[in-house]
Amino acid sequence: MKREVIKTADGSTTIHLPDWNEQYHSKHGAIQEAYHVFIKHGLDFYYSSKSSNELSLLEIGFGTGLNAFITLLEAEKRNLKLNYCGVEGYPVAQEEVGLLNYTSELNAEDKQFIFDKMHAISWEEKHKLTETFSLIKQNKMFHEINETNVYDIVYFDAFGARVQPELWTESIFKKMYKALKNNGVLVTYSAKGSVRRAMQSAGFNVEKLPGPPGKREMLRAVKR
Repeated sequence: MKREVIKTADGSTTIHLPDWNEQYHSKHGAIQEAYHVFIKHGLDFYYSSKSSNELSLLEIGFGTGLNAFITLLEAEKRNLKLNYCGVEGYPVAQEEVGLLNYTSELNAEDKQFIFDKMHAISWEEKHKLTETFSLIKQNKMFHEINETNVYDIVYFDAFGARVQPELWTESIFKKMYKALKNNGVLVTYSAKGSVRRAMQSAGFNVEKLPGPPGKREMLRAVKR
């Protein structure tokens, strides 16, 4: 499948799949989307109500590493110890990583080596990237996730249901529900009715929230 690195509306890059008319991040702004969906309504929402400064986070769709890198930056600001697991079935090629401009757009050029290391480290092993951030990347399909009561937060950033509906089913969200601790939070850019209903059927309490630029709404789900 053809792949090309493109610039989104906020100046940050993403990978575009012309055959699907789909991107790894919003064409309305990759960085803006990451902050709005995953940091504001995921990390900050969960962290604001907790006393612990150590969290475990699962990302569904590690992809370009943008969400992981921004989370690393935010963990440093908050002196938050974060254990991050990124699941990816089809890793991004190193030549594509070299075309991404996230460190410059985030004014974090001094951490370019960390962003590069995120993509260079071995899979299936835990790596300590900073004093506050550890990363394990798992090269597997989402339906192979079988952890129980492990994660505080899930970033659900799979390709959209329009092109991969099998990733947005009740069975997948049951795995997410099982993997989360009680009161754990799942956030996603999607607001489709079928996705919301699948989350609810899996046991989540689901709410609609204002979406990032280019989207009217998004979803946040909590395990009770």
